[in-house]
Amino acid sequence: MAKSQTNAKTPGAQKVKKERFKQLKAIGATYKATAKVDRALPWLMLGAFVAVLVPFVLGSLYLINDVITQVMTILIGVMGGLLAATFIFGRRAESAAFAQIRGKPGAAGAVLNSMRKGWYVTPGVAVTKNQDILHRVVGRPGVVLVAEGTAGSVENLLIVEKKKTQRYVGETPITEIICGDGVGEIPLRKLTRKVMRLPKVLSKAEAYEVNRKLGALGNQPIAIPKGPMPKGMRVPRGIH
Repeated sequence: MAKSQTNAKTPGAQKVKKERFKQLKAIGATYKATAKVDRALPWLMLGAFVAVLVPFVLGSLYLINDVITQVMTILIGVMGGLLAATFIFGRRAESAAFAQIRGKPGAAGAVLNSMRKGWYVTPGVAVTKNQDILHRVVGRPGVVLVAEGTAGSVENLLIVEKKKTQRYVGETPITEIICGDGVGEIPLRKLTRKVMRLPKVLSKAEAYEVNRKLGALGNQPIAIPKGPMPKGMRVPRGIH
């Protein structure tokens, strides 16, 4: 008994406890932020939970005679219902997050900042007076330049930044992306997926070195839109 109590108080156990608490707190904050703009969220989650649970309950009561098996079947239904509700929560939270920042200067930068470890994101490496903004992402696909703003003028921004970048990275591939809803542009909600699916040509160490070299280019800080982004977009998946 004393040994188990000691283990529960170790720094490692306390750290895990704190991380779990922070995660639950973040999930709660994301739920509140989403529910403010999505009044249907609680009902949709409840509906998903009930829709999955009811067949398990009815099946256990009418098709199974063993009590233990009945209980196990209902528990499986409860778990399935929770997963369904969590899925609905994640999708609605993501949609609400995008809705809050869509159309704001720097929205693409906010989305790119949600990318996981291994990607080096520098928002606002170039900004024009018309609020055309260019962001830089470095990862195993090389350098990715992401522009957002007025169609026509962002192309010039990409050309200038690409020439500047090439002087520092040599033969490292440079991919140009325009974030928007026009022809040939990548919608905001598909941006990170597009970047992460680019062909990988560098090792992790090479990507780190490329990003280090590009640090010499400097950065023009801009205000990135705030809201239940970017962490909130991934928090719901951590529930189960």
